[in-house]
Amino acid sequence: MADTKPKSCSSCTRSDCDAKQQRPNESPEMYADRMAIMERMCQIKSKILVLSGKGGVGKSTVAANLAVSLSRSGLEVGLLDVDIHGPSIPRLLKLDGSSVIVKGETMIPPRVNRTLKVMSIGFMLRGRDDAIIWRGPMKMGAIKQLLKDTEWGELDYMIVDCPPGTGDEPLSAVQLIQDADGAVVVTTPQELSLLDVRKSINFCHKLELPVIGVIENMSGFVCPKCGEVIDIFKKGGGEEMAKEMGVPFLGRVPVDPSIVRSGDAGEPLTGQDGESEATEAFDAISRQVVEATSHS
Repeated sequence: MADTKPKSCSSCTRSDCDAKQQRPNESPEMYADRMAIMERMCQIKSKILVLSGKGGVGKSTVAANLAVSLSRSGLEVGLLDVDIHGPSIPRLLKLDGSSVIVKGETMIPPRVNRTLKVMSIGFMLRGRDDAIIWRGPMKMGAIKQLLKDTEWGELDYMIVDCPPGTGDEPLSAVQLIQDADGAVVVTTPQELSLLDVRKSINFCHKLELPVIGVIENMSGFVCPKCGEVIDIFKKGGGEEMAKEMGVPFLGRVPVDPSIVRSGDAGEPLTGQDGESEATEAFDAISRQVVEATSHS
């Protein structure tokens, strides 16, 4: 079991740590919050944001399956859902109705299995149909609290599922997680999705957030009766766009009805026994992510 006690900044030997010094014009309260977040984040080896330019491309499904795939390989993983208005991670992982254990000002995240912890604003809603109607500052405050107060302990990876677009939530996550390893950007093959995913990649460039790679989701459908591949949403657009923009391409995930069924059941495909083209695609992508983020 990993040690869950936060390491104090006062005992840290890193001379380059940004949390050691209060910034000019930074209030004592803001400095204390930033230092508390850094204490949590320092226990996590790799932090990865999952982004998409447009909704409906399967970003949360990719985030959940990536987290489960990493955890099944023996890594300690945390999955943070910062989609304030549409938190779907609890449903995807069969954690509907789960509650967060609060000890003082610390929140203990629910577990999916021995090596996967999850935190989401969805755990704090009274009903799953409740709407959150917040403006930007309140959303940033909520994300800051999730980062500052969640007792993740020592993790190999934290996967951050952001809402689509380049608005408040992804911007807040990048600004608050100051040493994120990079972003995985999810798209579907058709040009309508690619138009917006290009904006997500430029968002990363402007914020100096490395792009770990692009995933082309819903890429081709294999007919279960005849084996013919039908390109429902076209095919290859994500790979071509990644090449044009000079970022890595991580792979394609096909259209697979079992992904839909497993998501509705709260049992991600990568957490089930048995092989499929989609499972192999997710596992291959997770291996590439580990390779891209391996620290020497």
